[in-house]
Amino acid sequence: MSRLSRDFFARDTLAVARELLGQRLVRNLDGKQLSGRIVEVEAYIGEDDQASHASCGRTQRNAPMYGSPGHAYVYFIYGMHHCLNVVTEREGFPAAVLIRALEPLEGVEEMRARRGGRPDAQLTSGPARLCQALAVDRRFDDADLCAPDALLFLERDAAILDEAAGISPRIGVRGDEATLAAPWRFYIRGNGYLSR
Repeated sequence: MSRLSRDFFARDTLAVARELLGQRLVRNLDGKQLSGRIVEVEAYIGEDDQASHASCGRTQRNAPMYGSPGHAYVYFIYGMHHCLNVVTEREGFPAAVLIRALEPLEGVEEMRARRGGRPDAQLTSGPARLCQALAVDRRFDDADLCAPDALLFLERDAAILDEAAGISPRIGVRGDEATLAAPWRFYIRGNGYLSR
């Protein structure tokens, strides 16, 4: 399978988010390959998006969102969880897609071990869970996911037909009415690994 190129990410964030459904997130970990099919994502676009980390302007924490498309933005929340985003659009404009859930494909035994024996449906069904399962943490913040030697990258896989793709408002965001209603969550309908 071919890796997703920087050009794939250097486009409209909503288009990237929708097209990420069905693609593979791959992590090379100590000689093992762990991977999962992306089944749920959310888009965060610009400083006017009150749910975005960029709503307060550029900071040291959110600087990768303003960087080159195809890089990772990994943040730490609640003092215990990591979340993985892929930066989109042009450099200097803060936009990213949060990877919310994966369907495990390769390295499932390793994922089970990293997730403490949780049921398979809970291995990667949420942004913090998938980061724990794939050993993704702040070391990957601003990592180039398009680099040939990347230990974390995305691969092209089967496209998801429109009738199989769901669209809804994002989960658990804060902000004004427009922020809460924005249909910027994309998911594969009926998939058993969705975060909710």
